[in-house]
Amino acid sequence: MAIAYIIGLGRSGVAAAKCLKEDGWKVIISDRSTSPNLTPLQQQLQAEGITVKLGHTPHLNTNSLPQLIVVSPGVPWDTPFLIEARQQNIDTIGELELAWRYLNSCPWVGITGTNGKTTTTALVAAIFQGAKLNAPSCGNIGYAACELALSKLKKDSTSNYDWIIAEISSYQCESSQKLNPKIGLWTTFTVDHLSRHKTLENYYAIKASLLYRSEYQVFNGDDPYLHQTGLHQWADAYWTTVKGKDNLLCDPSKGVYIQDNWVVAFGELILPLNLFKMPGFHNQQNLLMAIAAARLAGIEKGSIASAIATFTGVPHRLEYIITIDGIEFINDSKATNYDAAEVGLLSVKSPTILIAGGEEKEGDDSKWITQIKSKVAKVLLIGQAAENFAQRLHDADYHDYKIVETMDKAVEESLSLGRKLNIKVVLLSPACASFDQYQSFEHRGEHFRELCQQLK
Repeated sequence: MAIAYIIGLGRSGVAAAKCLKEDGWKVIISDRSTSPNLTPLQQQLQAEGITVKLGHTPHLNTNSLPQLIVVSPGVPWDTPFLIEARQQNIDTIGELELAWRYLNSCPWVGITGTNGKTTTTALVAAIFQGAKLNAPSCGNIGYAACELALSKLKKDSTSNYDWIIAEISSYQCESSQKLNPKIGLWTTFTVDHLSRHKTLENYYAIKASLLYRSEYQVFNGDDPYLHQTGLHQWADAYWTTVKGKDNLLCDPSKGVYIQDNWVVAFGELILPLNLFKMPGFHNQQNLLMAIAAARLAGIEKGSIASAIATFTGVPHRLEYIITIDGIEFINDSKATNYDAAEVGLLSVKSPTILIAGGEEKEGDDSKWITQIKSKVAKVLLIGQAAENFAQRLHDADYHDYKIVETMDKAVEESLSLGRKLNIKVVLLSPACASFDQYQSFEHRGEHFRELCQQLK
């Protein structure tokens, strides 16, 4: 019996293990964690015939080499174990690539980019599903991709998919050499994940590899980096812009743009912009990308308009939580880098109280700090990055900040300050990863939501 080795006991790793077990493989799954919380999952998987090794660092035993290694997104592609496995010609792939092997008879929409992926993916899924297509979302949103593959292997009644809508991070691009979507979307490109990918050029090349393999390529022409490279590198692509037809990087017959408050796609009026309820130019950019995908998939404009009119957004991205004493509390926990956090500030009313901090990332914070100086009455700093952020704000001649360390203190203080300073918005937009205090950005956003609701 062929042996498959899965690294990572998260949702995608478990889905990959179950998928391969269903397909007749002998499956071993390992995780470095020894958390007691994993014991029930270990027992459940072992009852299903899957070997689970906790507190385990994998190594290659020449007596029983696996035929396949599947990597969860959080595992760096350049760990010595994976490099050695590839050198020994062991089939080494990511969980998304494994799902592709089972689901490649169905067309995919693959959405990548530094920021905007989740909202764009949610918009695409809403439009496709509104058109009565069986088009589940997966990857970084919705299902783990192998959960969809498992349903197909089990011949589940729901697994007759018309399309797969996949949000694909750079980590997943890196470990998916064959995945080739029917439609590939690239939302934005700015500095991020350099601790993993080392250089901006490498980060770009990893994302570009997905688009090169896509049959149709759609780009956000308002993104400065993509705009610059697109002039010579992506001549046959479809382009979008919120700035009108004259700013397209392609013939209007291949463009999606906003003109006189209407969305125009491939030369045809699609819908009036006022149907779309989400604030901010960045969300208009996401909308145009989603409409491009929908029209390339042959979806009628009436179905697109109906879906957009009822779309309210995604959790943790400029998500309205509650209004207390005229102060809106907004959850933007998904803003895990400076560019996303700058967009968050651009999208809300001022004066604002900003809650920021967490596990610090590399990047250029200058535009973010400019927005803070323009719109923010007080910054409440939490987490590992608090002292560094305080120093950088001080160096930028901004002094209305306070280190409060935890989310509990930040939310409590924000209401008190908001009443005193006549604040319109309290915005959680951390500009940081969450792993210093939370399991994920979702965990952080859910804690913020709970604390806000307790204030009421």
